[in-house]
Amino acid sequence: MSLEAIFSLASGLAMLGWLGLVFVPNWAPARELIPSVIVPVILALIYTFLMLSFRDEASADGGFGTLAGVKALFTVDALLLAGWIHYLAFDLFVGAWVVRDSQALQINHYVILPCLFFTLMAGPLGLLIYLALRTVRMRLTLAT
Repeated sequence: MSLEAIFSLASGLAMLGWLGLVFVPNWAPARELIPSVIVPVILALIYTFLMLSFRDEASADGGFGTLAGVKALFTVDALLLAGWIHYLAFDLFVGAWVVRDSQALQINHYVILPCLFFTLMAGPLGLLIYLALRTVRMRLTLAT
């Protein structure tokens, strides 16, 4: 399978999970199983395959200890794809947690949609926005 095909497959799987979180968040498989277990496990397997299969193609300067080392790793297309899949898996996992946590706190789903959007597009920013929203919700709950 080509790297482009792997990219399309991984991105499509992640999008399937995101669509479930956005459009059918009350359906247990869309909230708990697909984005929290099934898709992340598949993405983790693809990630592991890429990292193990192509690690020898990275230059000797490649590694995670310096910015230059990370840059050297990502000059290998397969390792760049592995990095992308890493983002896909973790952002989706965080998005699923946001949905479950917001439901437990009885936060309206429409209110968390921007958090999900920003988690998809810029993971840590979406998480930060949700944590701020969560803090406000918790304080309001405690105040009543």
